[in-house]
Amino acid sequence: MVYETGNQTIDDAVRRVLDGEQLDRTDGLALYAQPVEELAAGADLVRQQFSDGTVDACSIVNAKAGNCAEDCGFCAQSVHFDTGIDTYDFLGPEKVLDAAKRAEADGAQRFGIVVAEKGVSKENRPEEWAEICESIRLIRDETDVEADASLGLLTEEEAEELADIGLNHYNHNIETSRRYFDEIVNTHDFEDRLVTLRRAKAAGMDLCAGVILGMGESPTDRIDAAVELQDIGVSSLPVNILNPVAGTPLGDQDHADITRSEIMKTIAVYRFLHPDVRVRLTGGREANLAPEDQHLPFEAGADGLLTGDYLTTEGQDPGDDIEIIQRAGLEPNRSSNSFDPKAVKDRHREPNPGKAAGTATSNATNIDD
Repeated sequence: MVYETGNQTIDDAVRRVLDGEQLDRTDGLALYAQPVEELAAGADLVRQQFSDGTVDACSIVNAKAGNCAEDCGFCAQSVHFDTGIDTYDFLGPEKVLDAAKRAEADGAQRFGIVVAEKGVSKENRPEEWAEICESIRLIRDETDVEADASLGLLTEEEAEELADIGLNHYNHNIETSRRYFDEIVNTHDFEDRLVTLRRAKAAGMDLCAGVILGMGESPTDRIDAAVELQDIGVSSLPVNILNPVAGTPLGDQDHADITRSEIMKTIAVYRFLHPDVRVRLTGGREANLAPEDQHLPFEAGADGLLTGDYLTTEGQDPGDDIEIIQRAGLEPNRSSNSFDPKAVKDRHREPNPGKAAGTATSNATNIDD
């Protein structure tokens, strides 16, 4: 294979990455300034060398919705904002397991339990903590998907217990750069998030931590966030794109403050900066990319996605996601959950295929269906 795009900056970066060199902030900024088509081609060369030619799908359940005391400016679940979403306490282990089984049927390799609060807190809410731990055990014992969770800030003791019961990944997004973080969140600081990531990693869990694009941040902020994640060491880097929610501080935007070209560039640079990490396209992709364009990020270095519903909004049909993956010349990952992609597509073409993987809050009242 010839590793040439015809752009010297990009070709030099490809060669350095393939030689085992870690690129830095200066490299990231230089790459971001390159034409998007050439940058995407270079990132795809890197992906081909470090990835297995598959796209890894994860799914989530909004296991406890709304009334969060934090004031993250993008979030429909904050008690500070009037967004009209459904709110409910922890669903309980059996309902979480049901959602995990739906995710398994739809081809997810990993399934995340998401709780809307600053931190679950074993000390302050021991009953809720016990239910979450039981949910993780059930997913581990009764499905083929890996158990992940996003539970907010963790103590060292909590991180160690989660690792001991078999939690594979801990998700805790940094959202944006250190510089821009205070423009989005005021009730906790950037370092709080890094401390939890370090604790989860020290306990033995892999890290899933990423960003939200289009919140008014600069391209430099996007690069700085990726460099921060280099220092932490992640195995999955979710790239969300803002889907503005009415009632939130960012809800007055009609769409994310980012273009298709900038989305592509960001994903491509993230691949260069994180060559052996799953760069995962997640929330907001359907709202910001036309159906005919959704395969493009996977031709620019992405090799993961979040399928099914999101936290407060419905997602895309898992069968459509498989077709998008295949349109990009890749195949769904089946390393943990050996499912049949054709069967998923066929099932979702039926008149009443049942719920997609995951559970948006709009569906929570019907989660027993």
